[in-house]
Amino acid sequence: MTITKGNNVVIGSNVEFGSNISIGNNVVIHSNTIISDNVIIMDNAVIGKIPTRAKSSILPKVKELPGCIIGSGVTVGTSSIIYVNAIINKNVFVADLATIRERVLIGENTIVGRGVAVENDCEIGDYCKLETNSYITAYSKLENHVFIAPGVITSNDNYMGRDKKRYNHFKGITVKSGGRIGANATILPGITVFEDGAVAAGSVVTKDVEKETIVLGSPARVIRRVPDSQLLKNQ
Repeated sequence: MTITKGNNVVIGSNVEFGSNISIGNNVVIHSNTIISDNVIIMDNAVIGKIPTRAKSSILPKVKELPGCIIGSGVTVGTSSIIYVNAIINKNVFVADLATIRERVLIGENTIVGRGVAVENDCEIGDYCKLETNSYITAYSKLENHVFIAPGVITSNDNYMGRDKKRYNHFKGITVKSGGRIGANATILPGITVFEDGAVAAGSVVTKDVEKETIVLGSPARVIRRVPDSQLLKNQ
């Protein structure tokens, strides 16, 4: 087991390390975390962070959760935060300043870009690309080969913080395999983008996006089919 560490590294109890690990300066690795082989953790990153709860939060109190798992070949960028009970599969790249919350699964070979936030209870598939400053709301599911452009906003609360009915209706978005969402688009709660569906930049999506169609506008409407050359099966 080979581990290189910078200055001021804090490692909790029962942390498991593979071989060939590089840890930068001022890194915090919380208890019960598993770090696999060939992992790079850059300066000021936090791994296995315990979630905290605001006094006014409607969410239940946080129970003790299993440790964070970092798969082989993962890179964790500078000042990124990965919470407890997140599972980051092999060869994922987490860029600087990204946040991945508890009970999140990130599939193999996915890129989580700079400043991206993936909220709690999300599932992200293999070979996805989440670009700079995109926001993946809680309870969302992205299947394989999904593309999320910079500045995309997703949401899960149709009641906008009012009415107790909302407690039973939180619902994130679903993007099926090959789905793509353009820069600065907004996706409303519970929306599904079906296989190879595409959302044009700046659109506000209020209805499901059907398979292999492109939508545009506010509210977004179908403008045409996705060209055959852009379908996932033809890549």
